[in-house]
Amino acid sequence: MPSRLQDPISLGALNLRNRLYRAPVLEGAGSAKNPAKVYAKHFVPNAEAGVGLIIQGNTIVQPEGRTSPGMSAVHDQESLLVFRPMTEAIHKAGGRIVIQLGHGGTYALESWHQEAMAARTRPPLAPSPLPWWIRLILDSVHVPTTEEVEGMTQRFGQVAAWARDAGYDGVQLAGSNAKLLHQFLSPVYNRRTDKYGGDLDGRTRILREIRESIAQQAGSDFPVLLKYTAVENTLWGKGITLDEGVAIAKKAEEWGFQAVTPVIADMLPNTAICRGDFPKHTFRHKKLRQTMREAAGNAYRFYVIATAMWFSSRRYPFQPVWNRPVFSAVRDAVSLPVFGVGGIRTPQEAATILQQDEADLIGIGRPFYAEPLLPKRFLAASADEPFPAMACENCNRCIMPQMVGMAGVCYNPETHQRRKELAAMGTPPA
Repeated sequence: MPSRLQDPISLGALNLRNRLYRAPVLEGAGSAKNPAKVYAKHFVPNAEAGVGLIIQGNTIVQPEGRTSPGMSAVHDQESLLVFRPMTEAIHKAGGRIVIQLGHGGTYALESWHQEAMAARTRPPLAPSPLPWWIRLILDSVHVPTTEEVEGMTQRFGQVAAWARDAGYDGVQLAGSNAKLLHQFLSPVYNRRTDKYGGDLDGRTRILREIRESIAQQAGSDFPVLLKYTAVENTLWGKGITLDEGVAIAKKAEEWGFQAVTPVIADMLPNTAICRGDFPKHTFRHKKLRQTMREAAGNAYRFYVIATAMWFSSRRYPFQPVWNRPVFSAVRDAVSLPVFGVGGIRTPQEAATILQQDEADLIGIGRPFYAEPLLPKRFLAASADEPFPAMACENCNRCIMPQMVGMAGVCYNPETHQRRKELAAMGTPPA
């Protein structure tokens, strides 16, 4: 019998009341005085509105490694224990929460943000020396030794144990979006000659060892999910192919991961992961423009960033369900649950994905910025009736503010007006 969005599902020991989840997007809370309060303001209403699972956006396992000033980073156990009131509130509302763990690697703040570059004690991490064409725009990197990579796998396990103590229901590894774990998977970035490089077995070894470390330190029953690049688009060289992406999922199943989220991503950080319009309004905003120029260091670097975003928006316009070829191929190859995410905007799209067994859970990301109570109307909607468009217009105005450490919220006044119109149609105001 085909699955429905409202059906419960289990990810190992993690039992979810339905198959709708909030995908990980940066909340910009890391630089706040009380990050737990900021995250709770976002997530608790989502749980109260009925969402089954919340994945807290990329949290860095070491103090360095953030890719924007607003990212949360784990300094010590207390850095996570402060979130216990939030996790408890989500549980009380019937929801579950998983925290995404990762590291920015090559594109951490230390590589582009002038303040971080001035304060850094060593260059950002990279699996191998960078290709020549990336060295044209980036400073030097630190290639970790075999022992240092082993230490990082242990750090992931330690942070996962702290997350469990803080009430999180599991962790998700951030292996996509040009972050460090993605870079280890990529044949473009990873040209190591030790056990962490070479063929696909070597390039994925870090994932296996992190999974083992989490089982040892957080418990073998603590759910571990994986989001990873299953197809890698490159400007130069051969990236991760779909065949390799499917093979990675099979390895994850063998190693004891509870679920996978395969996505298409560029080898460079850009709007390929959040397709939509070029946010010209934010680049014209006087204060934002000045803040970004100061962060970039000079006008040249600022215009390089703006041009790259413009090019990316032209190459990757919004497309409904853009990851479907990837998550459906992985779903055909493995038995563990597969998350579908990327441009899913209607209950009809969600229903078709589940009915055709192309994925087991449905993820929505940025629209939660515009509609915190979105799950209430999304779960109640009929797959056979027209669904009023979401308030989110895929304008991408939320991207640049987060790059400079501002809150992860909707910055489009037209979207706020659309939300009011939806409320007048019977949707509770968010």
